[in-house]
Amino acid sequence: MKAKFLIPLLIFLVISGFLGVGLVLDPKEVPSPLVGKPAPALSLPALDNPERIVTTEEFLGKPWMLNVWATWCVSCRAEHRLLVEMAKHTDIPIVGLDYKDDADDAKQWLRQLGDPYAVTAFDEKGRIAIDWGVYGTPETYLIDKEGIIRFKQIGPIDAKVMQEKILPLVKQLQEEAA
Repeated sequence: MKAKFLIPLLIFLVISGFLGVGLVLDPKEVPSPLVGKPAPALSLPALDNPERIVTTEEFLGKPWMLNVWATWCVSCRAEHRLLVEMAKHTDIPIVGLDYKDDADDAKQWLRQLGDPYAVTAFDEKGRIAIDWGVYGTPETYLIDKEGIIRFKQIGPIDAKVMQEKILPLVKQLQEEAA
């Protein structure tokens, strides 16, 4: 008879435990299966010159950063000024990946807010972003000189992420490349 009452209590405690763990997890900390693996191929037209094809191969031999953004993304606008500052103060190439966007809107956006990108690849249909495991915008990847993804930021970069994660890793990747 007592076991009859203990079974629902045990089920309740197990469910409560799972829910409790879920409440303390950071939803931005989604582990990427790509970290530690070669960056997926990138072969897209450049936003400012559709005849130019942007590829991952052109960045081999040096660390670089890929930033997935779009003009319709409010969070992208929030992080953009940090990217502009980073481009001014570091020599790591930042490659933009304009995701499911309008090319004219994107060009205007970069003219107005500044262009931190060494080049911007235009992924109008979002096909390449799928290969990169993009959940949404913004997302940022740091890739080492061998073409291995070393870091992925889901969501906007803020000053804390820039100072505590991105800039130290950029410095490390640049030292490894030297």
